[in-house]
Amino acid sequence: MTETTARARLDQLWARGCAFLGTRTAVMGGAMSWVSERHLVAAISNAGGFGVLACGSMPPDALAAEIAATRALTDKPFGVNLINMHPELHRLIDVCREQAVGHVVIAGGLPSGATLTRIKDGGAKAMAFAPTLASGRRLARLGADALVIEGTEAGGHIGPVSTTVLAQEILPDLREVPVFVAGGIGRGEAILSYLELGAAGVQIGTRFVCSTECIAHPNFKKAFIRASARDAQASVQIDPRFPVIPVRALANAGSKAFLDRQRAVIAKVDAGELTRDEGLLEIEHFWAGALRRAVIDGDVEFGSLMAGQSVGLVTREQPVADILAELIAQAETALAVRHRVGAV
Repeated sequence: MTETTARARLDQLWARGCAFLGTRTAVMGGAMSWVSERHLVAAISNAGGFGVLACGSMPPDALAAEIAATRALTDKPFGVNLINMHPELHRLIDVCREQAVGHVVIAGGLPSGATLTRIKDGGAKAMAFAPTLASGRRLARLGADALVIEGTEAGGHIGPVSTTVLAQEILPDLREVPVFVAGGIGRGEAILSYLELGAAGVQIGTRFVCSTECIAHPNFKKAFIRASARDAQASVQIDPRFPVIPVRALANAGSKAFLDRQRAVIAKVDAGELTRDEGLLEIEHFWAGALRRAVIDGDVEFGSLMAGQSVGLVTREQPVADILAELIAQAETALAVRHRVGAV
């Protein structure tokens, strides 16, 4: 199999994803708060991928400004990631309509049918995260145009099931809409394997953090380059009465401080100094601003170093275009080697 033939086969495998996204490659950028802003998003889209803006806790006016600023840097398709629990979700969807955003990704919980309808009525394609086959089918029935399945290897807020298991559970049986796979993907061979299993494309976050176009603080990038896969650990919940949504990040002094805070708050609740709800809120607020401190200010000791386990594959700073080219070359080489072995 020649290089040209291998690329043609790869293009065939992710044709559905490329058509859905309107891109040359079916590689979505993971939406990472404070990281996935205009510069990184535009760079991914300009390189042939699909950048996704992370709205996070932005108010509507700030999102409108960020979308406009991104459009000033690229004329290629990109999407916007909105958090399902955002108090102004409907207004944010309206902003996406006003800004003619083509794709809206809803994260942070399963969106309602009304939310999906509002997105689609605004002219955008609606994407959502599906943690199970049943929820994926339900989201497709409710109107989701495409799904993302993300395994526990991913960075940031995570579920309990690995990417490989989710892919085996969902990809062979859910064909109604395109499905993109995320979590722990750092090489082209992995992309190829999920495409061959039925994925329309993939979503990658951690690999793009150390791109030259990413605005993350040099300290943040250095922490990624030095880290191994085992350094990206899920946060620990001490007491089931005080549930913690797991977050995968590089272990640091902040991780240990979070455990200490949980113990202190639980002790106050047990002593009657705080109600349970007050305790839950105090625990939840511990990380408020922690990601920004790490990404923007470079506080890698007490900030939150959210990273997926594929961080061990991040070895240097590279332009986004080089990262994508490297991933594609790895997938093509895997295809070519497989063909040569099969021909023997």
